[in-house]
Amino acid sequence: MTSISVEPVESRAQLEEFIRFPFWLYRDDPAWVPPLLRARRKLFEPRHNPFFDHAEVALFLARRAGKIVGAISAQIDRRHNEAHNARVGHFGFFETIDDAAVTDHLLATARDWVRARGMTTLRGPLDFTRENSCGVLIETDGKPPSVMTTHNPPYYAARCERFGLHKAMDSLAYRLDLTQFTRVDAPTAPFAQIAQSAAQTSRVTIRASRRAIFRQDILRAKNVFHAAFAPNWDFTPFTDAEFERAAHQLAQIGDPAFAISAEADGALIGVAMAIPDAHQILKQLNGRLFPFGWLKAIQLERARAITQLRFLMIGVLENYRQQGIELRMFLEILKTAVAKKYRALEFACVLENNAKVNLMLQYWGKPYDLRVVRTYRIYEMAI
Repeated sequence: MTSISVEPVESRAQLEEFIRFPFWLYRDDPAWVPPLLRARRKLFEPRHNPFFDHAEVALFLARRAGKIVGAISAQIDRRHNEAHNARVGHFGFFETIDDAAVTDHLLATARDWVRARGMTTLRGPLDFTRENSCGVLIETDGKPPSVMTTHNPPYYAARCERFGLHKAMDSLAYRLDLTQFTRVDAPTAPFAQIAQSAAQTSRVTIRASRRAIFRQDILRAKNVFHAAFAPNWDFTPFTDAEFERAAHQLAQIGDPAFAISAEADGALIGVAMAIPDAHQILKQLNGRLFPFGWLKAIQLERARAITQLRFLMIGVLENYRQQGIELRMFLEILKTAVAKKYRALEFACVLENNAKVNLMLQYWGKPYDLRVVRTYRIYEMAI
């Protein structure tokens, strides 16, 4: 058999091959959603991605007889390691044909690269940050993933485990069918009394954002976001530049009606946010907005091609928890989603050990038949 070679990505031509390899790998997979090529290129450019300000990154391609058969990144996030007092190197953007030898070469290359730089653990896949996508898809209902989550062939898990990687953490994606609600107020019915009582006994007000202040509302959420997510496993705080970049992107694709603020005496104490699932449009653009993809995107949007929401986050400052504020924000999003005729709401990337959020979703979702539809696994190994 022809030998496998693994080469570092050092030229623009190689980077383009790295970016485009998944388009070939998933060419016949109806569940894969192609990313926008323009956005993908910017992800790997330090001047456009502030992740590079605190990380060292290497990209690699695997070839056999000159043909690309796999791709992987290796990265060391100094900010992550400082936050966790750890020496963890990550791998990401992991794609491979169904060949154990190719997988072994790719993972060994990433392992050796981070180990040579003093790391003692290899963990992944992580596409730089959890906000891009992370984990190997190990269980699925077969439908395309929601925005900011990933898809992969079923053999990835076995290949990773064969190499010696083992489970570090699973995350879950829940989906709620909104077509069951025939009236706008129907979603709030099971919890109406609780929500009303919470509102009457609290000085906390709940409001949706507006287009004119949408980006500012997202930027205001940084402190609440960090306070709410800091206890989560493997969480890395955003830098100011990273949060500003995320706010810019969310303001472009989001709907202010689904950006909910909870305020006490004018101070922000809680946030919840959902965004339209742009994957439903990206699926039909095949990675391109130009020259005519943007026209198709507009046509699809006008035709209400986006029928699903992705719930991004919900969090309340510690002193205001267990007061029904999270429920009030959730119901506001749910009611608005039904009013806007969305057909589904998905909660993705919920860590399995996040007992509070899982119990909250199971409690909220019990009257509505909320279901787990995908499971992702992050792997690790001592090196």
